[in-house]
Amino acid sequence: MTTPVNPVLRVAPAVPAEAAAHFRASLAFHADVSDVAAALAADDDTGFVLLDSRSTEAWDQGHVPGAVHLPTALVPERAARLLDPSVPVVTYCWGPGCNGAARAALALAELGYQVKEMLGGFEYWVREGLEFETRWGRERRAPDPLTAPVGADDCGC
Repeated sequence: MTTPVNPVLRVAPAVPAEAAAHFRASLAFHADVSDVAAALAADDDTGFVLLDSRSTEAWDQGHVPGAVHLPTALVPERAARLLDPSVPVVTYCWGPGCNGAARAALALAELGYQVKEMLGGFEYWVREGLEFETRWGRERRAPDPLTAPVGADDCGC
């Protein structure tokens, strides 16, 4: 008689060295909202460009202050005019349900740029209570306690 295995362990976890390599690689491709916000708040030279890959309509509704607007579809034609190839780029789109930032990151990588994706996108920027710009001015919403615990400077991780 076989003992049933729970769904979590049906496929065994990776050995620690493989897990470390995987998560190290993952961090090479992603940054989270709180880290991006901290870098932007620290000084004028973050060492990267933050790129909003959404449509003009979405950009007008709100975007991260200081971000460069370059819709994903226009990356191949406009990246060289807007971005320095020696400066890493961090892309974002609407949020976790959108792959626009990943598609923009792919297009930029194919053009030779170093690139990361900001996890959570604009949605989590707003949900963490961070200031954003619209065509009407700057705004800030109350933090969502699920994404920005009271008194925390980061995701609490």
